[in-house]
Amino acid sequence: MFMNKIGWLMLVSALLSVIVLMALFPDAALQSALRGLTIWWDVLFPSLFPFFVISEILLGFGVVHLIGTLLDPLMRPLFRIPGAGGFVAAMGYISGYPVGAKLTAKLWEQKMVNREEGERLVAFTTSSDPIFLIGAVSIGFFHDPRIGLILALAHYGGGFIVGLLMRFHGGRASKQSTDLLQLSQTKTSRIKSALHAMHAAREQDGRDLGTLLRQSIDSSLQLIIVVGGLVVFFSVFLELWTRAGVMPALTEAIRLLLSLFGMPESLSTATVGGLFEVTLGAQYAGEAGPEIPLSFKTAAAAFILSWGGLSVHAQIISILNSTNLRYFPFLIARLIHGFIAAAAVLLLWNSTMGSTVSTMAQSIVSESVLNGYTHIMAVFCILIGFMIGMALFIPFIRRLQQKFRKFPR
Repeated sequence: MFMNKIGWLMLVSALLSVIVLMALFPDAALQSALRGLTIWWDVLFPSLFPFFVISEILLGFGVVHLIGTLLDPLMRPLFRIPGAGGFVAAMGYISGYPVGAKLTAKLWEQKMVNREEGERLVAFTTSSDPIFLIGAVSIGFFHDPRIGLILALAHYGGGFIVGLLMRFHGGRASKQSTDLLQLSQTKTSRIKSALHAMHAAREQDGRDLGTLLRQSIDSSLQLIIVVGGLVVFFSVFLELWTRAGVMPALTEAIRLLLSLFGMPESLSTATVGGLFEVTLGAQYAGEAGPEIPLSFKTAAAAFILSWGGLSVHAQIISILNSTNLRYFPFLIARLIHGFIAAAAVLLLWNSTMGSTVSTMAQSIVSESVLNGYTHIMAVFCILIGFMIGMALFIPFIRRLQQKFRKFPR
C-alpha cells in the first residue's frame, strides 16, 4: 500500500513538472509533439492498424480456437498456457508490440485464459516486429544489414527463453482455461476437434461479416489512437525533461551503472533514451560514436528492443486495464528479456558475425526491407508449421508410451 502511494506521488509529480515545463518551453513542446505525431502517422498507424483489424476478424471467425486446439499439447508443456497462445505469439512476433497484449486481453475476455496464463502469455509475446528490427534498426540506424540477423536471434530467442522461465509464474494448475484441452481429448482426431472448436466459436460469436468488420475497425481505431497519444506524450516528456536538465542527470547515473557491467559509458545516452522510448533509444545506439565497438552498440540495441521503453509499457498498461492481469510480472519479464538479449549478442557475436554467417546474412537481408521481411515471414511460417506438426505428433507418442507401460518389466 505504501509503495502504491509512492508510485502515484511520483507519477503526479512528473505530470505536474510536464505542465510547468510546457509553459516555460512552449516551442519545444510543440515541436516534440509534432515529431511524435509524425512517428505515429508515418510508422505506427500503417504498420499496426491492419494487424489490429485482422486479428479482431480472426478472433470473430474462431481461427484462434482452431490453432489453439492444435497447439494445446505443445504450448501447455512448454509455457503452461493454452494452445490459443500460439496464435497470440505468431501475431505478436509478426506485428510487434502491443499486439500480443491486445490479443491476450481478448482471450481473457473470452475466458480462454485465466489471470496467471494471461500474465505468462503477455510477458513473452510482447516483442518488436521484423520490419522495425530489420528496416529501422539494422539498416536505418546501424547501416549494416548483418546486424539484423544477430538482433533477431537475440531478441526472439530471448523471448522464447522468457516464455520458458515464465512457466514457473503462478500456481501449478489452471482452472479456468480447460475447455480447449477437454474438447481436444473427446475427439478421435485432433484436426476434427480443431475444426469443431472453430465452428463452435463462430456460432457463439454470431456476428455477420459486416458487423464483425465494423466493430473490428472501431475497436482497432480506439486502440491505435491510444497508442498515438502515448507516443506524442512521451516525445514531449523526453524533450522537456532534457531542456530542464533532468535527462543529463539521469544519463550520468546510467553511465556509472554501465561502468559496473563493463559496458562503454558513452552508451548511457542511448540507454536512457531507450528506457523511455524504444525508437529513440535504438537510434542513439546505432549512431553512437565510432570509438564504441559495434558489438556493444548492438547489445545496447538488443536490450532496448527487448525492454520496449516506458512508452510501450504505458500502452500495455492501458490494454490490461480492462482485465485483471497485473503489470508487475510483465515489468520483470521485460527486464529479464533485455538482459538476456544483450548477453546473447555478446556471446554470439564472434560466431554469428563471422565471414560465413555474414555472407548468409547478406543473402537473407537484401537491399529492400520488403524482401528482408518476406524472408523472416517465410522462416516464421516454417516454425509455425513445425509447431503444428509437433502438436499432431505428440498424441501419437503419448499413446505409444501408454502401450509400452502395459508390458511387464
